[in-house]
Parts: sequence; C-alpha cells; structure tokens
Amino acid sequence: MPRYVIERDFGNVDDDEMLEIAVLSKTLGLEQFPDITWEHSHVCSDDAGAVRMFCVYEAPSEDRVREHAARMGRHVVMAVYEIAGDVTPDEIKV
Repeated sequence: MPRYVIERDFGNVDDDEMLEIAVLSKTLGLEQFPDITWEHSHVCSDDAGAVRMFCVYEAPSEDRVREHAARMGRHVVMAVYEIAGDVTPDEIKV
C-alpha cells in the first residue's frame, strides 16, 4: 500500500491543543478510516511558536489522506508527498 508524508500547518497551538488534535486524528482513523495507518509524525515549531507537522501515513490513495485531514480540521495541509522509498545511514556503504 502507498505511504505518504503530509505536511500540516497548525499555527500557534499549545501542548494541550496538540494533544486534543492528536487524539482526534487517532480516533478518526480508528473509527472512520480503518484503511489508513498513522505511522508517526515529526512535530516542528518556528521561532514564533507556530507548529508544523510532517506525518507519515499508509493509505490507499492521496485522496483518502486528504479526506482524513479535512474531517480532522484545525490545520492546513501544505502538501502531500507519496514516499518513493526509505534509506537509512546503515544502508549506505562508504
């Protein structure tokens, strides 16, 4: 099944709000989107405190990922990228 990186902009939210959003995302996935899997997310913030996340999902299509994001709300999807492959430092021989 394809995997995607979703770049999300949450603006200025605090830790409690981010926890609420994460719970909502997981609950939506379990209850309404059993065909997608949230693998993990990288949470980043800029100097002004705005939160941007880079989330990795396994899903049947980009449209399905975007549908989940739309139902979740409370953020803007900046981009969705299909993952072509993975590489780790251990795989690189020097």
